[in-house]
Amino acid sequence: MSFQLTVLKVLAGQSAGRASVADLRQAVAILMNSGKDWTDRMKRLAEHAPDLNIFLAKFVVRDDAGWEITEEGRLFLAALETAVAVRRSPLRSVDDPPTTEAAVSGATDAPKLSDPPRNRRQRTRRRRGKGRSNRQTA
Repeated sequence: MSFQLTVLKVLAGQSAGRASVADLRQAVAILMNSGKDWTDRMKRLAEHAPDLNIFLAKFVVRDDAGWEITEEGRLFLAALETAVAVRRSPLRSVDDPPTTEAAVSGATDAPKLSDPPRNRRQRTRRRRGKGRSNRQTA
C-alpha cells in the first residue's frame, strides 16, 4: 500500500502530474529508502486506505510515455492527507477555549504582520571607534 501512495505523492509533485516509468522508479526508490520518517508517514496514510489500488480506482493512468495522476487521484490524496492531519492534531472542544495566557499566545506560531522581520540595514549598528577612543585616552 505505501508503495502506491508513494507513487501518488511522486506524481502529484510533478509539474504536469506525469512521469516516465524510469523517473518514477528512481523517485520512488529514493523516497522508500530515505528513512523512517517517510516510511512512517506512508504507513499513517495507508491506515486510511487499506484496500487501495490506484489503477482500479483510476487515480493513476498508464500509457507508453509513463504514468499520470488523475484529478480524482489528486482529490483522493488531498482528502487522505487531511484525514491523517486531522486525526493527529489534538482535539479541543469549541466550548472549552484555552484558559491560560500561554495557551492563547501559543495558539499561533505565525509571525505578526504588523511586526515584519528586520533586515541588516534596519538594525542599529555599533560604532567601532567608540570603544577604541576610550582605551586610547585612558
